Amino acid sequence: MKDRIEGKAYVLGDSIDTDQIIPAAHLVYSMTVPEERRMYGRFACSGVPNEQAGLPGGGTPLTNPEAWKSEFTILVAGSNFGCGSSREHAPFALQEAGIEAVVATSYARIFYRNAVDGGFVVPFESQERLVDRIRTGDRVVIDTAAGTLHHEPAGQDHLLRPLGEVADILRAGNVFEYARQAGLIN
Repeated sequence: MKDRIEGKAYVLGDSIDTDQIIPAAHLVYSMTVPEERRMYGRFACSGVPNEQAGLPGGGTPLTNPEAWKSEFTILVAGSNFGCGSSREHAPFALQEAGIEAVVATSYARIFYRNAVDGGFVVPFESQERLVDRIRTGDRVVIDTAAGTLHHEPAGQDHLLRPLGEVADILRAGNVFEYARQAGLIN
């Protein structure tokens, strides 16, 4: 986990489910074959309805249809992010798209655990509803140690809930690497 995560924000609404983050039709690709794993980045958030994809009058794709990576680094969402099936492919797809952190009002437990266990994206919870303040394309900076998100266009800092013990897992890279470093497994 980096000390500072910065870049353009991609804003989504409430109750974005794992089938919207990576539709089942795209689960045919291998997560280990390099040529195929990048397809997860291409199709990340392709199932999100336009009205929830961050722009008035319609949305913008997370990843350009001709690209493998997104121009966005931080995903800002409403409540209940990652609800639906227990699909580890969802945080993996966001990582493959170039998303480093997700800031949501709240998470579905399984998405949160998959994000942490795999070390795919840093899942921060906001202390306020940031989807009403930040727009897709706005530049934001997360100070992971201070637990703040700086919204550059507004010049405002917003507090994030502390990561607590999951920060150690994210710093290690994933739950298995953490367990190795802690001497819990060989």
